[in-house]
Amino acid sequence: MNTLDQRTTLEQAARKRIKDSHALDSDADRLSHFYREWASSYDLDVDRDGYCGPMIVAELAGAVQTAYLARQRAAISILDAGCGTGLLGVQLDRLGFRLIDGFDLSEEMAEKARETRVYRHVQGNVDLNRPLSDYSSTSYDIAVCCGVFTLGHVRPDGLRELARVTRPKGFIIASTRKSYAEVTSFEDEVRRLQDAGILVPAQRLNDGRYVAEEDAHYWVFQVPEKANAPTEERP
Repeated sequence: MNTLDQRTTLEQAARKRIKDSHALDSDADRLSHFYREWASSYDLDVDRDGYCGPMIVAELAGAVQTAYLARQRAAISILDAGCGTGLLGVQLDRLGFRLIDGFDLSEEMAEKARETRVYRHVQGNVDLNRPLSDYSSTSYDIAVCCGVFTLGHVRPDGLRELARVTRPKGFIIASTRKSYAEVTSFEDEVRRLQDAGILVPAQRLNDGRYVAEEDAHYWVFQVPEKANAPTEERP
């Protein structure tokens, strides 16, 4: 097998693992098991698939800080929700953010994130499909997530918990794969949260680069100064 054939085979295998992860029905046990096995090769696989989402989300966080938040980046607290191996945290650190916390459903992925040494704290075994009981309300200036609102992973109502832990006048920045946006109720959830005064859509970049095979939408939400506290119980 020549070098080109080897590269093609590796790219196809990486793409298959990515697609397989979309068929896990947001089941915490299945997701944990899948990512336990994938953690060691995850970064290589997504790199082969041209994954640029973390860089875009980080750049949006930088733009939000410059435009709206008076404090220096090093003083802005950020929660990286579903941080995986820390790809987004590394990009945030590159841009001068220093107060970065992260969590992930997979302890193995969280350990990879800790190894980057760009986070203050990373917690594993945290499911965004459930209330973030270990995180206090209005704790962070910015909540970011990339690769989280993806088929088979976090349901749209996870956005409600991100709003809860974000400070009034703070921001949430998230990516949604186009396929996810098309088949889930994400936009309906956005409207519900907007109607309830929990968040306000501030910007949306449609059809942005994400991975080689599919684009994504990038969302910037602001939590109103007098946001209504989310009170609905989630399963």
